[in-house]
Amino acid sequence: MPQKFDYIIIGSGLAGLQLAYAFSLDPYFENLKIAIIDPSSKKTNDKTWCFWEKGLGQWDEVITRSWNQGEFISTKAHINLELSPYAYKMLRSIDFYNFIRAALKDKTNIDFIIDEIQEIEESKLIALGKKGKYIATHFFDSRIDSDYLVDENSTKIFQHFKGFHIKTKASVFDKSTFTMMDFRIKFPDSTSFTYILPLNDSEALIEYTFFTPFLTEESIYDKYLNTYIKDVLKVDEYEIIGTENGVIPMTDYNFHKASSPKVTKIGTAGSWVKGSTGYSFKHTEKKVAQLIQNIKTGKDPKNNLLNNRSRWYDAIFLDVLNRHNELGEELFTKFYSKNSPQEIFRYLDEETNLTEELKIMFSLYDPEFVRSFFRKLF
Repeated sequence: MPQKFDYIIIGSGLAGLQLAYAFSLDPYFENLKIAIIDPSSKKTNDKTWCFWEKGLGQWDEVITRSWNQGEFISTKAHINLELSPYAYKMLRSIDFYNFIRAALKDKTNIDFIIDEIQEIEESKLIALGKKGKYIATHFFDSRIDSDYLVDENSTKIFQHFKGFHIKTKASVFDKSTFTMMDFRIKFPDSTSFTYILPLNDSEALIEYTFFTPFLTEESIYDKYLNTYIKDVLKVDEYEIIGTENGVIPMTDYNFHKASSPKVTKIGTAGSWVKGSTGYSFKHTEKKVAQLIQNIKTGKDPKNNLLNNRSRWYDAIFLDVLNRHNELGEELFTKFYSKNSPQEIFRYLDEETNLTEELKIMFSLYDPEFVRSFFRKLF
């Protein structure tokens, strides 16, 4: 017999767990039966999330480190980023997973189920897994529509990276300052840079990151990471105590179009990831809050979750980066040199008005933006 629930969350990643946690905190949902279904038990550290916010936040007890200062470095600029009143916060996925599981373990109305959902039969309100069948009145589905890879009307850039968590013998890092982007070691004709999160003066997560229409081999990441550590940091002796890899789609593809009256796509599958940056953690928190409010006021859960104007800006930027990937360093240098961190964060958080957005757009001006505007328009 199928198991019956009010809500089923498919996927226990960032979006699924933030949604389940939000349900658990709100008395409105305390008598509803909720399942979180995922083939993985999420017991390893598979990624690192970073985000910015003002003051205290609901995840502060599990963040690894935070910074009030950052830096942006290109071949033409070295910009110090004074972030106040914002802080840039780092959170390891395993700490997030453990926090959510601990918070939900005594919730008798919320179940974790290890299974892989293969299909949702919406007309029957049933999800078919490899191990069982599950009935619900509504499904929140984080599975990504792979059709985006062959869609001809959307732009596909991949944020792909490898990180070394290293420990050095000498004091190397300024633990008070993280590096947002350092373009001094760059893969030819590409938008590629080094990103550094210092944990203390001899330990850091160093990632070599690409924003490109192509992926690359493992050896390329290793080569550029080792080159950066040796030639820029001037470090010859260090221990790699951990690694992480990732691929994040940066795209204007309408993932959310797969939502329906009984299935709400969430996370990347709901177009919740910021297309022009790949940032997702804080965007997810906001989307979840809006989704919860929608349910409580009798609206469609996906109502008003997306900012179409911001998606349009992202689409134009991604088109430029797709056609002229070598322009990335120049564009990001303009972005950080002509706008304050506070203006940048407000813009990326989609909290700006039209006047503020036009200021950002003009600061990035390049003839290719005009071409991309018309390409996306028509």
